[in-house]
Amino acid sequence: MSHPAPPRPPDASHPALSPALARETVRPALTLYLDVHRHPETSGEEARTAALFADRLTAAGLDVTRGVGGHGVVGVLRNGDGPRVYLRAELDALPLAERTGLPYASTGPAMHACGHDLHLAAATGAADLLARTTAHWRGTLVVVGQPAEETLTGARALLADGLYERFGRPGAVLAQHAAPLPAGLVAHGGPHAPVTAASAALTVLVHGRGGHAATPHLTVDPVVTSAAVISRLQTIVAREAAPAEQLTLTVGTVRAGTAVNVVPDTAELGIGLRALSDAALDRALAAVERIVRAECAASACPRDPELTVVSRAPALHTDPAATEAVRSAHTALYGPERVTGWPPSLASEDFPLYGDAGRALHGEAGIPLVYWMLGTTSPRQWAATGGRDIPPNHSPHFAPAVRTALPAAITALTSAALTMLTGAPPA
Repeated sequence: MSHPAPPRPPDASHPALSPALARETVRPALTLYLDVHRHPETSGEEARTAALFADRLTAAGLDVTRGVGGHGVVGVLRNGDGPRVYLRAELDALPLAERTGLPYASTGPAMHACGHDLHLAAATGAADLLARTTAHWRGTLVVVGQPAEETLTGARALLADGLYERFGRPGAVLAQHAAPLPAGLVAHGGPHAPVTAASAALTVLVHGRGGHAATPHLTVDPVVTSAAVISRLQTIVAREAAPAEQLTLTVGTVRAGTAVNVVPDTAELGIGLRALSDAALDRALAAVERIVRAECAASACPRDPELTVVSRAPALHTDPAATEAVRSAHTALYGPERVTGWPPSLASEDFPLYGDAGRALHGEAGIPLVYWMLGTTSPRQWAATGGRDIPPNHSPHFAPAVRTALPAAITALTSAALTMLTGAPPA
């Protein structure tokens, strides 16, 4: 049986990667970036962002469909027979007040503190470059603007809305993500380790019996029970996970009560778990349930607690052959000094669902995923701090050096797409 040849990186002299053409595409991409950064929209609310992204893809010559899986946008550029390659970018921002002091900073309660605005701008830039050079590649480009990545629900919604059935089975799905590395640097994970972690978010509702603070013996205080739960949950990481096993547990929200002289009826906890394997995450989730139920029983709560998994994402494992091909393309384009490795991270993504982890949603097996990190810190800031004290993603001070990071983001995505579309591009 014959097997398809592995993808090979395009030559750095490919017309789509010419510096002159790349400069032409940066300006409209930068305009989109500044607009989206000024006007961020949180998960599920991305109507304006989606419209801007769709309009830019349309201007580049793509056939655009709006409203996929919510506010999702899908742009298609058909260019004859050949592979079908998807590029994924995210639409949503975080519910976080920006404190960067930038002249284009958001002034509202939301902020692009994770680089999704950069991802969107880069995806439009790559689409623009590929649309201008269709004589030099063959296949179909599909650019996806995904909603609700921060809540780990957007990829599922897109796939459940028939993404692959409506726009074709991908030969590969590519994505990149901003990271607090020097701008212009790209980082790839190893062939056998996950790039990002499996994660789950859940709510726990503890039921007590409310009453007057002057008669606590007539109540069952859910706040006290919740405090015991929070303390005991820390032992999952400290005493139930192996020392070499990377696992985090965070109680990120606690909501209870309306007045200091009232014992409330309920208390609600928001809990986040992250692990480098799905099996470790399963064990941690089981331990959370065991501890919550035991502490509620110890407090004689009148009702069993309610545990609800709000979202879950699997660990991200990229395709080794496709990743190596894209890494080679980046090395050929930038030189080895601008391409580095990426250790497994406890950050989490719903991007794995586009591959085998989402087979129950889309019914496809063997779709290669490629995912790399993109530096965003200005070289001057990196040199001044030695890479320390750089505001990370999700910080109110997160501020990509866009004039350096955006051109690299565009060409990194373009060269990766060409690698999957053509391997060895036509002259």
